Amino acid sequence: MRQSGVRGEGARRRAPGPRDGGRDGSPRGEDGGASRDAGPTAGEGAGSHDAAAADTGSQGGGSQGGGRAESRRAARADAQGGGRRRKRKKGPRRKRSRGVRILRWTALTLAVLIVGAAGAGYLYYQHLNGNIKKAELDLGDSKLTKPEPNAAGQTPLNILLIGEDDRSKKENLKLGGSKKDATRKPLADVQMLVHVSADRSNMTVISIPRDTRVTIPKCTDPKNNQVYPKRTFAPINESLQHGGPGCTVATWKELTGIYIDHFMMVDFSGVVDMADAVGGVPVCVDANVYSHDSKGHGSGLRLTKGTHPVKGVQALQWLRTRYGFEDNTDIGRAKAQHQYMSSMVRQLKSGTKLSDPGKLMDLAEAATNALTVDHGLGTVKKLYDLGNDLKRVPTKRTTMVTMPWEYRNDGEYVVPKPDDAEKTFSLIRNDIALDGKDKKKKPAKVPAPSMDKGELPVIVQNGTGSTVLGAAPGRARDITAEVARLGYAKATANTVLTSQADTTISYPDKARQGDALALAKALGMSKSAVKESQSVTEVTLVVGNDWREGTTYPKSSAADEDKAPKIDDTLNGDEKKCMHVNPDYTF
Repeated sequence: MRQSGVRGEGARRRAPGPRDGGRDGSPRGEDGGASRDAGPTAGEGAGSHDAAAADTGSQGGGSQGGGRAESRRAARADAQGGGRRRKRKKGPRRKRSRGVRILRWTALTLAVLIVGAAGAGYLYYQHLNGNIKKAELDLGDSKLTKPEPNAAGQTPLNILLIGEDDRSKKENLKLGGSKKDATRKPLADVQMLVHVSADRSNMTVISIPRDTRVTIPKCTDPKNNQVYPKRTFAPINESLQHGGPGCTVATWKELTGIYIDHFMMVDFSGVVDMADAVGGVPVCVDANVYSHDSKGHGSGLRLTKGTHPVKGVQALQWLRTRYGFEDNTDIGRAKAQHQYMSSMVRQLKSGTKLSDPGKLMDLAEAATNALTVDHGLGTVKKLYDLGNDLKRVPTKRTTMVTMPWEYRNDGEYVVPKPDDAEKTFSLIRNDIALDGKDKKKKPAKVPAPSMDKGELPVIVQNGTGSTVLGAAPGRARDITAEVARLGYAKATANTVLTSQADTTISYPDKARQGDALALAKALGMSKSAVKESQSVTEVTLVVGNDWREGTTYPKSSAADEDKAPKIDDTLNGDEKKCMHVNPDYTF
């Protein structure tokens, strides 16, 4: 069915280009210099949301040309038919509001999840486009490339959600913080990555506590070309102060090795406006809670035991409550945010807030006014397409977690938990659901190699182009020599430097699958590292940041590569839980 007021636009895919990882497409040598002989490389496919927005304005008839022009044509046809009324084909009826074309929009809800943005309704297209603020997606120098499409041509989708604590505006200052913070740059108070599987069957939402110590890579502010140098062991929420949300994106990419397609950011007042527009989100506490103490700590949230619909300022208080939940840290706050998001998604997917056009218009105005997004999401049409992707995911296959972490310095801050955090990131990179409910494929018979290994062309590429760790020079050369020692005499090095977390072996078609698997076995690599790719022409080995030294592939410490580490605060999208109230903040 075609939606009223806008025509669906299918995704367009670019022809694959070199896997150079650079934003300007210029190949760089693996040792940092320009490459003279790049050789065959893997390409970076275009995302499904890169298509330009459709123009929903009328053609030839002004803004009223859609519904009224059609009505006039039907009237003339009736008159020419000798008074006989022509039978009209059944289909969707067009609706009008004050003579302006409008469209049905049911998807932004799931895209803005944590910060209360939800969308569904009849939108004034051009007006709402003007509400949306835009910024650069990535301010770093990452060479991380977009994941290869699967056999069906599908790619996963990763969206970073940011809640900023800007207090420079009067309305934001009233909602939280002190006047001394009014002149400082905003911090990324909330950070969550939404990963949607390539087949859209499941979704993982992973939070990183705002006080997590990480390396913030060098970022350049596009507004004034100010360069912010790399910082080590810095709070991740300060990344927003290094030029804007694009530096927070760059920090996540370097920490997790996950390619990020889009970001969406909202401030305090935006959360309040959208929570008002949505009409409240049900949340639950297991005891009376008052987030306030004599030292001025707390969000001010006050609720009695049980379930309550929160909206406006109270919704913001819930999302910001640290003192009063669990152990009074950001870990408990992340749990409360997950519960709020999960409840909102269930409520809106049930359709309870989608029946009143007036309320939907208020919600659309609030959501678009509150949002700052990357240029790839800068129109209602693009948000609409994104939302259509997201709403395909059933709530029962939505998993919300906090990055595995551990306290340091007597609980002053947290750091990623060794092994477990990287294991979690690896599962997301490899599009494996954290709920463990992916369909288990029967082990396929391993095909035989198509030719003698001495005759098989193999391309080896250095994928250690990390802006945090720096490139490990000579990896393509060293591993090419090792592959040749194993009998692959036609192995050659591709000197273009790229970046990826995991070492992979790609093959161009089914005929070469057996060859790629044989190479993986010879190197001691798992079958899961072998993938079919439409953008390579030969069997291609990319040496990732998990193999930065030596010629023996490092064995994984995990007993089961597809099994997620134990994470205590995992929440399923269908679960209804109550937040545990800290006894010191009850009444």
